[in-house]
Amino acid sequence: MNIFDEPFTTAEVIAKYSGNGIKTVNNRINQYKSDLEEFGVLHFNRAKPAKGSKGGRPHKVYQLNEEQATLLITYLDNTKQVRRFKKELVRQFFAMKQELLQRQLFRGIGKVDRLELTDAIKQSDVLNSPHDYGNFTRLVYKTAIGYNASQLRKARGAKPKAVVRNFLTADELKAVSKREAQVTTLIELGMDYSQVKAVLTGKGVIYQTTLKLPVTAQ
Repeated sequence: MNIFDEPFTTAEVIAKYSGNGIKTVNNRINQYKSDLEEFGVLHFNRAKPAKGSKGGRPHKVYQLNEEQATLLITYLDNTKQVRRFKKELVRQFFAMKQELLQRQLFRGIGKVDRLELTDAIKQSDVLNSPHDYGNFTRLVYKTAIGYNASQLRKARGAKPKAVVRNFLTADELKAVSKREAQVTTLIELGMDYSQVKAVLTGKGVIYQTTLKLPVTAQ
């Protein structure tokens, strides 16, 4: 989910966990469509028939925001399972909103770290390749969360040129931000790309020093 997306659930999820058939849930949605649209646009995707099934046409999969889902459940029979699902739905929407807020917070912090890293690259006396920014970006993602930007876009279903940070979890954003700060420090210490990479991958050391201490005889 994009960091700026609105949390939603689907009619199929509601049907599964409320103990109702998908046909019943969809009928309720169509019956009270005008009510649901008071709380936002009623979005849907068209899903193809399951692989191996005997034909069939693509069908609508409704996506409902928090208010729409809560209202729809009130239109279902108030069984014990439905009541239990109502409580779980509230918990899940709350958890998702908290996650998105955390992601937006770390996204803002990450912008500052990104600017500092960019400035460090520009001001470095040993970096002069036009590919430095891209190389360090890939290194940051790979060493922080184990995937480069291209792999992350593919895994999250994002477009090829989408901003990767918008699809990271709060924990991933925090890890990336921390790694960028570390890389910035190493660049400011005068390291080039190969040296920074060696330090971050555990294949090198920053400095090796030998201290000559005075010795006093007993």
